[in-house]
Amino acid sequence: MAYVIETLVKALVIIALFSALAGFATYVERKILAFMQRRLGPMMVGPYGVLQLVADMIKLFTKEDVVPKNVVKPIFLIAPLIAAISAMTALAAVPLFPEFTLFGHTVRPILADVGVGVLFVMGVASVSMYAPLLAGMSSSNKWGLLASARAVVQLLSFEVVSGFALLAPIMIIGSLSLIDINNYQIGGVAEWIIWKQPLAFVLFVIAIFAETNRTPFDLLEHETEITAGYGTEYSGMRWGMFFIGEYANMFTASFLVSLIFLGGFNPMWFIPGALAIILKVCFLIFFFMWVRAAWPHIRPDQLMWLCWKVLMPLALLNILITGIVLL
Repeated sequence: MAYVIETLVKALVIIALFSALAGFATYVERKILAFMQRRLGPMMVGPYGVLQLVADMIKLFTKEDVVPKNVVKPIFLIAPLIAAISAMTALAAVPLFPEFTLFGHTVRPILADVGVGVLFVMGVASVSMYAPLLAGMSSSNKWGLLASARAVVQLLSFEVVSGFALLAPIMIIGSLSLIDINNYQIGGVAEWIIWKQPLAFVLFVIAIFAETNRTPFDLLEHETEITAGYGTEYSGMRWGMFFIGEYANMFTASFLVSLIFLGGFNPMWFIPGALAIILKVCFLIFFFMWVRAAWPHIRPDQLMWLCWKVLMPLALLNILITGIVLL
């Protein structure tokens, strides 16, 4: 019973924490983009516009949930739920912090310590592909349908690249457990996987930009078009759930990069492990936003060319070289 209660508490904490962080990240991103582009960003609601987040939440929760006449209603209503649920479920196998003791009880900050954590996270995160697919297919809007097809092509393509990019580090470590991967780097900064697999790190980071729908690969819901891609016919909180899923996936990807390549939650010099992984994740989130401010969008054909003619051969070459070195 104690285990069940602890698991439920962890699940509720993860859902509440990362839902709140996803909302707060929208404010942070607007301020960072404004600073880099010499604007002010949100300034009117609260000090430095910090209450703009509350205003946006009130707007989303109170805005009318319009369901267009000719949509396939059950699928249309389920699609946003898939985006949010898959993003939160992927966090279940991610060890967020090192173990700590609370009131004499040892707490492990991971919801489900499965032995194939990398495979679980990648598999569950890939389910989010069905959110834009079903959203576009169930809409009565032809632009939404075209955008959903484009989204699936992008996500499927870069999932292959991200999977191949992680094969080389897994070959070195010999385990799919994120805890084992973290413990492999326990010797300090010099033991980080990024020094042994720099190409895999670069390939994986590029792939997660595409999989999390971030600039310059944000072709799933293209902000510069007149329509909003697969989400054209959504409004209110259903529209917001797509973006909760997007920002939650961004946090999941940042934790994955930190755990696999950047030493995880091991102590870093004089910095304790829990603070170290928070700093790494914050830097990666900032990096996501920095790239959005600095880089333009690319065309779909350029994206596919990059995936299949550049990233894929490099990933396979990296696996081949790693195998030869290990032998």
